[in-house]
Amino acid sequence: MRNSLVARSIASATVAISILGTCTVATADDIESRLQRAADEAIQPIMKTYKVPGTAVAVTVQGRRYVFNYGVASVESGKKVDDATLFEIGSISKTFTATLASYAHETGALSFSDSPGKYVPDLVGSTFDKVSLLHLATYTAGGLPLQFPNDVTQKNVIAYYRDWHPDHSPGTHRRYSNPSIGLFGYAAAASMGVSFDDVMQGTLFPMLGLSNTYIHVPKKRTSDYAYGYSKTGKPIHASPGAMDSEAYGVKTSASDLIRFVEANMNGQGLDAPLQRAITATHTGYYRVAGMTQGLGWEMYDYPVKLDMLLAGNSPEISNKSNAVEALDPPAEPRKNVWINKTGSTAGFGAYAAFVPERQIGVVILANRNYPIPDRLRAAYRIVTALDGGLGD
Repeated sequence: MRNSLVARSIASATVAISILGTCTVATADDIESRLQRAADEAIQPIMKTYKVPGTAVAVTVQGRRYVFNYGVASVESGKKVDDATLFEIGSISKTFTATLASYAHETGALSFSDSPGKYVPDLVGSTFDKVSLLHLATYTAGGLPLQFPNDVTQKNVIAYYRDWHPDHSPGTHRRYSNPSIGLFGYAAAASMGVSFDDVMQGTLFPMLGLSNTYIHVPKKRTSDYAYGYSKTGKPIHASPGAMDSEAYGVKTSASDLIRFVEANMNGQGLDAPLQRAITATHTGYYRVAGMTQGLGWEMYDYPVKLDMLLAGNSPEISNKSNAVEALDPPAEPRKNVWINKTGSTAGFGAYAAFVPERQIGVVILANRNYPIPDRLRAAYRIVTALDGGLGD
């Protein structure tokens, strides 16, 4: 099923990694072989069980990047997944939104303590006067829902916000929400005097060195844009919706997304304010069920057991309102954590995770929305192929 395997060297030919708790110097060929076997064993059963047409897996190990491609980007055309294939990454897009807002904060365009009405004047005098941008970023505004009601569009979305009333006081409960992070990103772009789509496509992606990442896939790249597949097997792409760009709008390749993961572990060479902004997204603000909420990213103490990851990414956490422990002061970014984010659209399923202390990261992109627990197990299996000290 695997149709290509690419290893790109951006470091030396040998890498020191922790295997079964010991420090071992492994050659690039050793790592490639171990990863290939782990990826095959983790991904191929999932593709068979859930009838996933195509998958791309990217792994970074202390500066070396590996990409594994499986299956097809389009069942109808038979086009195979390759390094140029673009996938919808769903809510992993929120980590890009958070990075943009953090960059606006670092450059003085906004403060996280500001209310959104400072940048979206139509919200002045609404419930959002008592809500900060940080509340929006961490889903603690007071109960904004997971999705917008069906009748809300980009044209009437501000009216929806004006009429919204909270279920809880800001900062007391977390309810994972596209409307919450959507308004956060919208306000961040407004603070910079540009539209969200323009600043992402024209500024942030180029600053990150991402040439294969888009909000709107250009016509010249449509042949590389994989089709997602619905539960009934229908080929689909994400439909436009209110705050879609901010919440779930990014399309990218596995190789570009793993580059973004690397920037999150080591931003050397990036613009200094952008480096600081990326690091700041790993600040912990609230804790619930063993998970610490950062900006876009979600974090767990490392080493971490698989059961903890499954609990933190469960429907109990993602679909319901949960009381939170506010971290005061916020937890400074640190390296001994497992940082992750899931993402889904109707036809795609994605997962990204990394451990800064180990300089190990993994990205799994697929053109079918299969269960999140299987994504976590696959990523965990791939990472543990390199690092036996995760505590499973």
